[in-house]
Formats: sequence, structure tokens, C-alpha cells
Amino acid sequence: MTAEYAPLQATADATAYQRIWAKSLRARLAAGEGYAFVNADTPHEIFHALGMPVVVNQWWSSMIAAKQLAAFHLDRSEQMGFHTRLAKYSALPLFAALDGDPEHQPWGGLPAPSLLCARQSADDHQHIFGHWARLSGAPLALLSAPAIDQPAADWWRRARDDWETFYGSRRLDLLQAQIERLITLVEDKTGRRFDQVDFAKYMARIEEQERVFEEVSDMIAAAPRCPVRIAEMIPNVMIPQWHRGSDWALDHARKVREEIAKRIAGDVAIKRNEKVRMMWIGAGLWFDTRFYAAFEEAFDAVFAWSMYLPFAADGYIRPDKGDPVRALAARVVSMNEQLHQPPWAGAWLADQAKKYRIDMAVMIVPQNDRPSGYGTGFIRRAMEQAGVEVVELNADMVDARQWDAAAAKSLVEDGLKRLVASKNPIDSRT
Repeated sequence: MTAEYAPLQATADATAYQRIWAKSLRARLAAGEGYAFVNADTPHEIFHALGMPVVVNQWWSSMIAAKQLAAFHLDRSEQMGFHTRLAKYSALPLFAALDGDPEHQPWGGLPAPSLLCARQSADDHQHIFGHWARLSGAPLALLSAPAIDQPAADWWRRARDDWETFYGSRRLDLLQAQIERLITLVEDKTGRRFDQVDFAKYMARIEEQERVFEEVSDMIAAAPRCPVRIAEMIPNVMIPQWHRGSDWALDHARKVREEIAKRIAGDVAIKRNEKVRMMWIGAGLWFDTRFYAAFEEAFDAVFAWSMYLPFAADGYIRPDKGDPVRALAARVVSMNEQLHQPPWAGAWLADQAKKYRIDMAVMIVPQNDRPSGYGTGFIRRAMEQAGVEVVELNADMVDARQWDAAAAKSLVEDGLKRLVASKNPIDSRT
């Protein structure tokens, strides 16, 4: 008999660690220590290696949304004259900073950063961060997102070891040079000096952490029934990813692996009679993570997949070939594009659906977020060709004003009904 589901101990441990880290960071910032405000797809490793605190734009955006403060700042942004077509996931922290109301911000708001860093992986990122730079007076390091002329679909296989050939030496030369300039800038801000030998050791710990997460992904994919909700798995991956390569992050990844293995061995599952496995395509629905559990009772349907766990391996593992900074360039050079652009995104998602034995994909389509929204038609076609039922939700990751939970639930329920009517989902979980 399947054991009763209960939350992972690791989830409580991760959130407790993040609270302690946040309290410590707030104290450091209040004492006047400088920090970097950066986009998610930038080389955080440089800041960590040089001991500079980092606040990640999209993480801060999710914090604002989770505390139900996004609507206030988005309304204010329109009153300030910003157009409504900006990518809200990336622009929301800027709006909060411009508003400056401490009562409507996590931590009462952030002090001005000492340094800003973004990749130009979307048309508006350089403008959003340029405005931040003018507002704060902080220097802005903009990294390129050079296009690849022949983007082979199976990037996750080729980029593991053959990353020099796959990504192209000229693209890597460009990004490595920009990362080296970033190193100099961070050195100037911190008064510390970059150590290539220590950095190689740090990168090796990140590789080890991501390989542990790959084992976790493989275990969940192969399990007869899904042992953990994605609303739990996301913080157990992303909190260590924000601290990747640290002793705590590597240790936590190992603890997650151990706990998931015990759950599978003990036949612990979300649903005793799991009938449908779903995947969530896109960033998290940060203001309503309860949505992921909404179909468990009526349909015995579980969300078994989100991008965060498998991408920890496929997006980050880039073995050092004697130059850890170049290996970092290979990690960053196409990071965001691999999740969203054709043919990369559709091919990877279809492969993941096969591996996880997915019946239905639910895809969030933010209309004004170019990286996240403009490749979804190609993704839908790739998933349907793989035999996966697809439901699209026209919604934004942080803008609850556009969210109709009842309508979204109805769309997913209709998809589940179509799926059951057209074929048997996964035949057996035993």
C-alpha cells in the first residue's frame, strides 16, 4: 500500500536556511555593505567567488508576488507612465524601487545596489537595468546574448562535454571577455582579488551539486508514483541554486537525494491511485503555488515536473577543461534561450516528457514576456508531436491582476477530460 504523503523535511530545512540568509543579508545591507542586483541568467559564480552579496532580480520579483504586493506596484507603474507590455517578471523590482514605499515591499525595500548585471537575452532587459543604473548611480555590466547560427536541437546532450564546439569559440570568446571585465569590476567594488585555482575548486563543487540533482530527477522520473509535489521540489532546488557551490547547498542537495530515495523505497506518493502525470512549462506561478495541487482529488492527476530540477543538470553541468572561466561562459552563453527558443526548448521538453512519462503539459504563456512567451507555439507543436496533451494558460508569473483561478482550473480540467476520453493515461504505476 502506498504510504501517506507528508511534506519533505528538506523543504522546511531549505526555507529555514533562506530565512536565516535573508536576515543576515538584511543586516549586512543595513550596515552599508554593497551588493549586486543581477538577472537570473548572469554568472552569479563571480560574485559568490569574490564574496559580494547578490540579490537576484527574478527571485526578488517572486518575493514581491508571493507577498501579494505585485498588483500595487504594477498599478503604480502604469500611473508613472510605463507601458503595460514590459516583461513584468523582470520589471517588477524596478517598479518597486521607483515607488519606494517601504510598507509595500519585502524587507521594507532594498537599498541602492553597488553594481548591476544583466544579460541582453530580451529586448527590454538593458532598458530595465539601464533605468536601475540611472536611479541608483550604480555601474551596469551588460553581457551579450550572441545568437547561434545552427542551433542543433539536442543541446542538453552536446553541451555537456563538447561545449566548445557546440556553442562556438567566437561566442565563448565574447562572453569570456565580458566575464573577465565583470571580474575586474567586482574586484574593484570588493577590494578582493579573483583566485583562478580557488575558482576551479568552487566550480567543481557546483558540478557535484548539479549531478546530485540529476540523480534526484532520474529517481522521480522512474518512480512508479510521484513522491513529491513540485511546489516543494522547486524551493529544494532553487534555494540551493541561489547559493550554488556552497557547503550548505551541496549538503542540502545530498539530503534531498536521500529523502527522495527513502520515499520511493517506502512507496510514499502524492496520490495512491495516480492516473495522470502533468508537467508545468514555464516559470513558477509565484502568487498561487496552491494551483499545482488542484487536480489531485478529482482526477488523481499530479504535477510531476517543472523545469527547475532537470535544468539544474542540463543547464549547469559544463565540465572544466582547464579554464573554469571559459566553462562558466559555456554555462551562461545560451542559458535562458535553451528554455524558451526553438528548436532547443521544444526538443528538450519533449525529451523530458518521455523520460517522466508525462500525459499532459500545462504551459503558462505570459503575453508580454518575450523570452517566456514568444516560443510557446513551437513548444506546443513539439509536445503534441510527442503525444502530450497541451493546455495553455494566458497568465503572468507575477501579475495576479490577470489571473482567473477558476477559469484556469476549468481549462486544465477540460484538458484532463479530453485526455481521459481519447486514451488511457499511464497504464500502471506499480
